[in-house]
Parts: sequence; C-alpha cells; structure tokens
Amino acid sequence: MFYKWIYPLHDYFQGFELIRYISFRAGLAAITAFLISLLIGRQVIKILRRYKVSEDTSKTYSEKLKDLHKYKKDVPTMGGIIILIAIIISTLLWCNIFNIYVLMVLFTAVWLGILGFFDDYIKLTQSHSSGLTSTSKLLFQCGLGLIIGLVLYFHFQNIDEGTKLVIPFFKEARPDLGAFYVLMVMFFLVGMSNAVNITDGLDGLAIGCTVIAGLAFTLITYIVGRVDFSAYLNVPYISGAGELSIFCSALVGAGLGFMWFNCYPAQTFMGDVGSLPLGGILGIIAIIVKQELLIFFIGSIFIVEAISVLLQVVVFKMFRRRLFLCAPIHHHFQFKGWPETKITMRFFIIAAIMALCSLITLKL
Repeated sequence: MFYKWIYPLHDYFQGFELIRYISFRAGLAAITAFLISLLIGRQVIKILRRYKVSEDTSKTYSEKLKDLHKYKKDVPTMGGIIILIAIIISTLLWCNIFNIYVLMVLFTAVWLGILGFFDDYIKLTQSHSSGLTSTSKLLFQCGLGLIIGLVLYFHFQNIDEGTKLVIPFFKEARPDLGAFYVLMVMFFLVGMSNAVNITDGLDGLAIGCTVIAGLAFTLITYIVGRVDFSAYLNVPYISGAGELSIFCSALVGAGLGFMWFNCYPAQTFMGDVGSLPLGGILGIIAIIVKQELLIFFIGSIFIVEAISVLLQVVVFKMFRRRLFLCAPIHHHFQFKGWPETKITMRFFIIAAIMALCSLITLKL
C-alpha cells in the first residue's frame, strides 16, 4: 500500500513512475522481505533462546532418529514467525492490499500461522504432548478451506474459467467442477499445508523447496495476470492475479532470509507456525491462478514426502512391514547413511528441475 502513497511523487521526481509496474514492485518486495528477515532474525532467535522455545528431539519413537538429531536439541523453534513477519510487512508495503486475491492469501497465512503457533505452544508447554490432535488441526484447516473455497466459488461465477480445472498438456479439456470446486479447494489447501509440515525435518529442506516453488509461482502469477501473456500461452487470464507475483516475491525474499539462519547447522527451525502457512499459501496460489495440477510439479518434493508417510502407514497396517526404513522419505535416506546436507541438496535439485518442468507445460 506504501507504493500508492509515493507514486504521486513521480510528478516531481523522475523514476518514481516505476512504482506502478508489478515487476518493479515484485523486486522491491523480495529485497524488502529478505532484509526484514535478516534484521529481525537474530533478535527473534535470541528471544526464543531466552524463553527456551527449543526443539525437543526426544519426541520420536525411533532411537536411531533421536541419535541422528541429538545435535538439534535446544535449537530454537517457531522461527517461522520471522518468515510471516517479513512476508506480511513486505506485502503491505508493495501490494495492493485491497486486491481480493492478496487478501485471501494473507488471510490464509494468518489463519494457519495462528494454528501452527498453538500447535507449537502445546508441544513446548506439555512435555509429553505432540501438539494439537490430528482431528483438531484438520478441523481448523478444513474450516479455512471451506471459507476460501466458498469465496472463490462465488467470486469465479463471473469468470469463464472460474470453476474449471485446467489439465496440463490437455489445455482444451477443462472440466467444470461446479460445486465440487469447493471440495477441491479444501483438498489442495489442507494437503499442501500438511505436506510442507511433513517435509520440515532437515535443516533448510522445507524452506529451500518453498523458495523454489515461490520463484515458479512468481512467474506464473505474473503471466496469468496479463492478458497478452496468458493469451499467448493459452492459460486462463485472471484479472488482478498479477498482484500475487509481488506476494510470491516477498515469500521468496523472506524464505531466503530465513535460510540464512536455517541452513545446516540450523540456528532455528520454522516450526508449525511457519510450515503450515507456507504450505497453505502455495496451495491457495495454485488454485487462484487456475494451475491446481501444476502443484504436483512445483511442490513435488512436498507431495512425495507426504505420500511416503501415507504409504508407510498403509503398508504397515496391512502387512505389518515397513516400506521405508523411516518416514517421511528424507529420514529413509538418513537411515541409509546419507549426510543431511547431501539429502537436502539433492532434494533441492529435484525441486528445481520439477519447477522448470511446470513452466515448460505452460507452453505445451
């Protein structure tokens, strides 16, 4: 919103007219969020240490995992607060906050951030607790999905492609989901929120993959928000969605700033207060820009991590055997003897390649 106050100055100072361009504001949003993360990061970590808001690595049934992660004991958690503060401030400065899509994404971030905060708080204050019950967490996530789904369903009634599902590689086949669109919104929002939460198990892994996904969505939201680019690539044009590229840039900048403290060996972990909203943000952005199925490319690491947990549970219940040495799958590779940094970097490589593949599908 800050840009609307300073833009009139272009009548007096040459160069201020650049503020009206989304691409310019997106760059400013990324830099602003990055600097905010760096500036407040160290102070937030000091506060978390002072109040002993630290990771408890003993809350796991695997003795081997306890041993592998024993060095993480007493590392401050809930560092996701740094990311949220940086994203929100940068968005308020450089976005049009009256844009309905920006408001929905901010609402999603705040709702899931509060949910994650209470989940982390319960874990920290109750020694034998794993946080909110799965049912409670799912209920609040579904509630958010229902609200966002209904808002988008009625909002998209005036848009031709509104409740249609765009299928990569088959752009002409766009089935209209009708009222089932609301259920799809709930599924993607809840699924991605939990998927990023599951991935957050190694230093820098979840935030690094989020930054890569954020870069992809920065470009996609910019394309979808322009009539000429969307027409050329034969993707749905969503008026006003271009503002989300500024939000995505802020996400990238905040994520990079947080990685400064979260890379191996981590000085802080994001906790549920960071992972839950980040996943929800990625899910809701994919839905708004009508590229829901591209999340399987852009968020491939998150989805594989979540599926590995699901398969581990199903196979164990059916056959009383474990499919992986440990789930989620990044722990499987740890158990095989891979160093944590090698797992993280290889997952980054896969995430980057899959994100590039998602961009290629826009032209096909």
